[in-house]
Amino acid sequence: MTLEPIFALLLISFLKKKVNYQKVDYDLAKYLQFGFYVSIALIILDVVSSTYLVTLLVQIFLFALLYLVYRRQELQAGRHMIFSILPYAILSFISSFVREFFPSFYKKIDDFFESAVLFGVLWYGGMWLVNRNQRKALERERARREAEEAQHRIMAQLKVDLEHEVAQRTAELVKQKEELQVTLDELRNTQAQLIQSEKMASLGELTAGIAHEIQNPLNFVNNFSEVSIELLDELKGGPLKALEGAQQEEAEEIIADLTQNLDKINFHGKRADGIVKSMLQHSRSSSGKKEMTDINALADEYVRLSYHGLRAKDKSFNATIDTQFDTTLPSIEVVPQDLGRVLLNLFNNAFYSVNEKRKQIGGSFMPRVTIITEYIVDDAQEASIKITVADNGLGIPSAVLEKIYQPFFTTKPTGQGTGLGLSMSYDIITKMHGGELKVETIEGEYAKFIIIIPDKQ
Repeated sequence: MTLEPIFALLLISFLKKKVNYQKVDYDLAKYLQFGFYVSIALIILDVVSSTYLVTLLVQIFLFALLYLVYRRQELQAGRHMIFSILPYAILSFISSFVREFFPSFYKKIDDFFESAVLFGVLWYGGMWLVNRNQRKALERERARREAEEAQHRIMAQLKVDLEHEVAQRTAELVKQKEELQVTLDELRNTQAQLIQSEKMASLGELTAGIAHEIQNPLNFVNNFSEVSIELLDELKGGPLKALEGAQQEEAEEIIADLTQNLDKINFHGKRADGIVKSMLQHSRSSSGKKEMTDINALADEYVRLSYHGLRAKDKSFNATIDTQFDTTLPSIEVVPQDLGRVLLNLFNNAFYSVNEKRKQIGGSFMPRVTIITEYIVDDAQEASIKITVADNGLGIPSAVLEKIYQPFFTTKPTGQGTGLGLSMSYDIITKMHGGELKVETIEGEYAKFIIIIPDKQ
């Protein structure tokens, strides 16, 4: 076995510790690590096979490494080791070359070659000791100089401190004044937020009161329109037959017009009823208690509920549900009913979007809704639960992105949306749970809603 791969391993290990990686514009650490593995592989190969070809390979590897250390400026920390290893490398190369190609000559002076190789090893050991002592002496000298410089700096700092003591005390007073001003500003902001919260609560109560007052007349409108339609049907099938000729035709036309008008009254009455119920739901201040909740189970339950709800209305609809749940996700303290309302609203919007795109494109389009849960930790080591609801539907036009959380704003056609779902969801996530509700979208390609809820355990 030769010592070349061992010397290469020692040289690379030294370079890994001493090289300044910040001064190079390529991944030097990766190359040194690769050379480290190659050295280990060559050691194993040299132990397993002692042929001249293997010996020549490890010698070439060592010479190449020494050449790189000599030529590359960033590897100059290891240059002193070149002169420690080079004598052995040269003597070992000559010895193995003569032994392979001039065996008879080698046998005559084999003691000389063995002594020369041993000299190379001893030379390396001696140079290593000398370099180590030199490094220690340099480190002691550097430490002495640093101590002197530190002493000078301390003296200079003490002088500056004595000269500017009054100025420092004045600066401290100014700083305290600024801190008090910041505290005062925070108190004013908190007061403004409390006032705004009180206004919003009062507005919610007012909205709930108005919605309740509207609910009863709406019920009468809807009920009486349905009853009137039934009475007109009975009239058409009974007393109307007693009329004859033009009178019967005129009566039938009047009944048809009344029936059509009542159908429109009933349709818009039910639409108004849906808006009122959404207003009541939106204005209701939740008193729900937070509970430890399995987010994966909650999301899975509501996505199935949303999907089957749409399937019940449209049997032709199909979509791929891709659930990418983090199985290590811990339970988190939330209000499960309210968070479920948020998820259900996002799922309904996603399925509606992919269904509309399917109707526009046709059979070539494959609707897909993806739900991803993750446990994330930010730079401040604060943990949160991240829920992503993505679809490959119609997306959201950039012109209306700023309005999607406003109450009563909707991108759906008349009669298919109240405009309160995202507004309610935003309030639940941001105000009730202290989280974030963000959206990423490209019109015509996809929409992605991201919920982030802090884990405050």
